[in-house]
Amino acid sequence: MNESVQGDASRPVTWVLTGYKAGDNAQVLALADALGWRYDVKRFNYRKTELLTNRLLAVTLAGIDKTSCSALSPPWPDLIITAGRRNEPVARWIRKQAGGRTRLVHVGRPWAPLDVFDLIVTTPQYFVPDRQNVLKNYLPLHGVMSGRLNEAADAWRQRLAHLPRPCTAVLIGGDSGPFVFTGEKGRRLGQLVNSMALHGGGSLLVTDSARTPGSAFEAFQRELSVPAYIHHWTEAGDDNPYLAYLALADQLVVTGESMSMLTEASFTCKPLYIFDPGDTRPWWRHGYNFRYKPLSHRLAMLLAARRMHRDVGNIQRQLVASGRAVWLGQTFPAGKRAVPPDDAQRAAMRVRALF
Repeated sequence: MNESVQGDASRPVTWVLTGYKAGDNAQVLALADALGWRYDVKRFNYRKTELLTNRLLAVTLAGIDKTSCSALSPPWPDLIITAGRRNEPVARWIRKQAGGRTRLVHVGRPWAPLDVFDLIVTTPQYFVPDRQNVLKNYLPLHGVMSGRLNEAADAWRQRLAHLPRPCTAVLIGGDSGPFVFTGEKGRRLGQLVNSMALHGGGSLLVTDSARTPGSAFEAFQRELSVPAYIHHWTEAGDDNPYLAYLALADQLVVTGESMSMLTEASFTCKPLYIFDPGDTRPWWRHGYNFRYKPLSHRLAMLLAARRMHRDVGNIQRQLVASGRAVWLGQTFPAGKRAVPPDDAQRAAMRVRALF
């Protein structure tokens, strides 16, 4: 279960804690890569009771399934990079075994008190207060670098060469927090991107994701009449053209609930259109908002402390205000090319300063 990544072995011994959330894993690995230090990846699976044990014990391994996780044994690390509430108690347990000398860097929104961590790397969708140990980046960290995009483009260029240009990549997320991606929203997205391709004389490069409801994706596809290459996500992840879409598309459309896809699309510096997955009517007017996930999210936002709140609209509005994106249905300014900030290096500099 352990994986070592080569780098400068003379630097602090570094462990990267990963879990089941792809977005969290991408961020901690991106930060570790930006450091350029050798690091070990520790992978974890969790018990169903982890929320209870982690909240009660705080510094514990009780929330992980030790039979299917990476081994944790000396020599203990000088630095831990982690994300997500499930790995917080694990990181704190490791630091305790190391006699308190291990530096803890948390990416995202911590559940533990802020002073538990030596550095918190967060973004505008969270309401983490200003502190000396808090770095507020513009966008989430990501691992989509130019080299990976070039490799994907070379692998897919001929397979997509028959499609008329301009090619519009359509990256579809799904249910997330308060957002429920319904068949009606899928239909509306399909109409908008189909119209975009019709007027431009081009084609679509489409992919759904692990979170995309099948009914919504089917409703989306029924609205398409233009040439399109459509990829359906599978758990195996074989032959996934996602990176090739980022590399080869002339412009990109992303559903706005996905922070990772918005960030990766922004990195390409291509025209970016955001599809707003929100509801125009009050949330209680829609029956699907009373499902477990959206309802539990709203209750958590109502009852939790402000620093635990999350508003992905902050990221969307920042992308639009900075000129890096427009809302789907609007016109992207001709010749506009906004270079995204290098958040990974900003964070890496702060981590190096801990040593």
